[in-house]
Amino acid sequence: MTQKMMKAVVLHAYGDVSQLSYEDAPAPVAAAGEVLVKTIAVSINPIDWKLRSGAMRELRPLAFPATLGRDLSGEVVELGEGVTGLQIGERVFGLVNRSYAEYVVCKPEDLARIPEGLDPIDAAALPLVLLTGTQVIEVGIRPEPGQVVLVTGAIGGVGRTAVYVAKQHGAYVIAGVRSSQRIEAENLGADRVIALDDLKEVDALPELDAIADMVGHETIDRLLPHIRKNGVLASVVGAPASSAGRDLRVVPILVKPDSARLEELGQKVARGAFSIPIGGKFALSQIREAQQLAEAGGIGKIVLTP
Repeated sequence: MTQKMMKAVVLHAYGDVSQLSYEDAPAPVAAAGEVLVKTIAVSINPIDWKLRSGAMRELRPLAFPATLGRDLSGEVVELGEGVTGLQIGERVFGLVNRSYAEYVVCKPEDLARIPEGLDPIDAAALPLVLLTGTQVIEVGIRPEPGQVVLVTGAIGGVGRTAVYVAKQHGAYVIAGVRSSQRIEAENLGADRVIALDDLKEVDALPELDAIADMVGHETIDRLLPHIRKNGVLASVVGAPASSAGRDLRVVPILVKPDSARLEELGQKVARGAFSIPIGGKFALSQIREAQQLAEAGGIGKIVLTP
């Protein structure tokens, strides 16, 4: 029987974007307990270029050839034996693995239905940032109403989600951004916006119950003295060395799939409760250009379509 082929982005070695190749690859088949999804769109996240470059090879070594990608939106085209709860033809999105391809095999529990009113291409920008931002707040900080929570990197997709979710839990939320991002940050729905690169503003911070940190480095080093005794630091970039010896609860966050929460959050985005900006749309075949642009930084997710 002839192996069905598809197009996929294949990484052949650690390095720059020149190691990414858009080429023919064997199409996967749904085994028992799996779902085959025909890709509508994927998006780029920092984890993608950190894996590509080899920056994370000690924590997450790759076996080459490898296919990257965590975000996916698509249409269910095949159900493996024993799969229930999904139907062929349904449009779904989720936090998966190896999504830079025309077809992706997924676990059904990692997929949520795309809510009505949410563009299926735009949906691909959401899974990782929505779930990460939510878990920083709900798993890491667990704020009580009225508590003061500072969100660093608040203008990014993870930060925007953290601001929204913390407000939903009744926290007093301070959005921490760069001075150049202040005007845009005024639309995030936070109670206050501060410029983290303005030392006077940082020095004038009130006592914080918690920090949701997306930035790390010297920024978090400057902020730690403002957390109250027995306060919380929840971080997506790991525990900073400067937190050692402090009376803090430090919670590193590694995002996990959560299809039920993802569907709820997708509905909020579809209704306009908050938004995740899209900075550009490319063909999957333009992966080198797209990943280079994403790595250079800026506001908005980069979305790719096969």
